[in-house]
Order: sequence, then C-alpha cells, then structure tokens
Amino acid sequence: MGAVRGVWRWRRNPLRRRTDLVESWVALAAVLLLVLGAPVAGWFSGRAAHGALLQTVALQHRQRHLVWVTVDRLVSRAPLDPDPETSSQRDAHRRVLARWTAVNGTAHLGQISAPRPVEPGEQFRIWTDGQGRVMPRPMDVSTAGTHAVLAGLGTTAAVGGLIEGGRRLFVGQLMARRYRRWGLEWERAGQDWGRADAGS
Repeated sequence: MGAVRGVWRWRRNPLRRRTDLVESWVALAAVLLLVLGAPVAGWFSGRAAHGALLQTVALQHRQRHLVWVTVDRLVSRAPLDPDPETSSQRDAHRRVLARWTAVNGTAHLGQISAPRPVEPGEQFRIWTDGQGRVMPRPMDVSTAGTHAVLAGLGTTAAVGGLIEGGRRLFVGQLMARRYRRWGLEWERAGQDWGRADAGS
C-alpha cells in the first residue's frame, strides 16, 4: 500500500523529481511481483518438483524389492550402556552377517545393519535391487509431496529475495544519481552562497 500511496502522492506534486516517480513505480512493481510473481513461481516449481519426485517414487518402487534375510551371526555386539536412548540407537545399527536371495534367484552373503536387536537364525526384511544389492527404502508419495512443498516454498522465498534485492539495488543507484546531482547543484550555488551581492 505504501508503494501505491507513493505513486499517487508524487503524481502531481510540484516538488516531484523524475527519480521520485521512478522509485515509486519500481516499489509498486516490486510489491506486485512479491504478492503475485513469487508465489506463482513457487507453485510452478513445487508442481514440477512433485512430478519429478513422483516419477522417482515409481522408478524406485519398480527397481527395489523387499526380501527376507536370515542372520548367520552377529559381527559385533555393542557394550552394555545404562542409557536406554543411546543403547537403542546402537542396537538399531547392529551389524550382522546375513544371507538372502535376490529376486533374480542369486544367493548373497554379506554384512548388513539389522533394524532391531537380532540373534542368529532370525529373519528380517531388507530392500534390494534386482541383483540383490542392499538399497535404501524407496521414497513414498507423502515424502515426495513434502519435498515438493519445501521446493515450492524455497523457490518463493528465493524469488522474493531476488525481487527485493533488485529493488534495493535499483533504488541505491537512484540515490547515488540524486547525490551526484545535489553535489553539482551545491557546487554551482556554493560559489556565490552567502555573499551580500549574490541576491540570496
């Protein structure tokens, strides 16, 4: 609203300089771009990110498979820890030697992290690719949506920052131009300033 008032105030003011009017119009354009342009850019960015992430979700779900593993032996046991929080974190990352069969029928033996405390002979499931290589859990649709929203918000903030930065840079250039003009005018006026016959 300040930008609109600024344009209206300078419309017919006799003290108005051309740079004052330009500054007001730039402020108005920046407000409109911040209110309309930045959210639209964020929306398009979020929508594009969501589409790409959904393709990634579909691809990961096609390429990754849940298979059962059987624990052969524990690789190492964490020492007892009286703090239950740190103890549970260690147990969650216990390394075991386990066997599994990939979806293509090949047998595998390797060290993996068990999701919970396990004993030899126990089974749990892991994600693998078609050749049986251990993979992270595939992304789900809700996670893709969250990432897309964050991408849209980030784009909105970045575009808003660019608009405001551009406005400030432009206004800074206008102010430098004004100061140069004032300096020239003061130099011209300063030669006769204060003299009795200068007519001031």
